[in-house]
Amino acid sequence: QVQLVESGGGLVQAGGSLKLSCEVSGRRTFVNYVMGWFRQTPGKEREFVASIRWFGGSYYADSVKGRFTISRDNAKNTVYLQMNSLKPEDTAVYYCAAQTGGGTYDYWGQGTQVTVSS
Repeated sequence: QVQLVESGGGLVQAGGSLKLSCEVSGRRTFVNYVMGWFRQTPGKEREFVASIRWFGGSYYADSVKGRFTISRDNAKNTVYLQMNSLKPEDTAVYYCAAQTGGGTYDYWGQGTQVTVSS
């Protein structure tokens, strides 16, 4: 079993920054996981934000490219999402997820709320 715990959400003004963290526990092969961040607002589908592979290769949604940075510390079993130049439309519950094998995200965190005021 794999557990993911997000932290770092909160309320910030437009133009501000937040850094989300996601600590992974339960197995010793975190280094092999593809880790991702997703977000969801009420009434909408969960959408992809960013992902990162074990060697650091990362991918971003067009809506966050140039503003958000995903990173990972394999020694700490933790993945981060640095969010800069935040916009009100970034307001959502942000979820961390792990691909432990098979190409799909099979473990999810409980989510952390990010609210950006205008």
